[in-house]
Amino acid sequence: MQFYQKEIQLRPFKRGFHLITETVLESLLEISKIETGMLQVFIKHTSASLTINENADPTVRTDFESHMNKMVPENAPYYVHNYEGPDDMPAHIKASLMGASVQIPITRGRLNMGIWQGIYLCEHRNHASGRRLVITAFGL
Repeated sequence: MQFYQKEIQLRPFKRGFHLITETVLESLLEISKIETGMLQVFIKHTSASLTINENADPTVRTDFESHMNKMVPENAPYYVHNYEGPDDMPAHIKASLMGASVQIPITRGRLNMGIWQGIYLCEHRNHASGRRLVITAFGL
């Protein structure tokens, strides 16, 4: 079994949901050497997350942001952790709800995703710096 791993830093993204599938693929070209395996993408932050969803219609990403903001509002009176502003605690909650990693099968050197699926960076902060990802591919 072969293992390939790389840590990358994404450019800063504005708050919202952003497709990063191509960035991930361009960062670890060794995926093409794997006949059957898995790709794991892990984010090293507690106020941003990763998910897989619709890659074609950008209104899906807009709706995700709108829904998450309604579900986890800023300035809730019971938040204690707000040292970095009103988006601080909501960002941590959103990141826990969405998750810190995604796993995708690799088949014949390509990601085996549905035609309308893409990897999202879910940026939950108003003014975030570039996020760090650990990308690991393994298989035969």
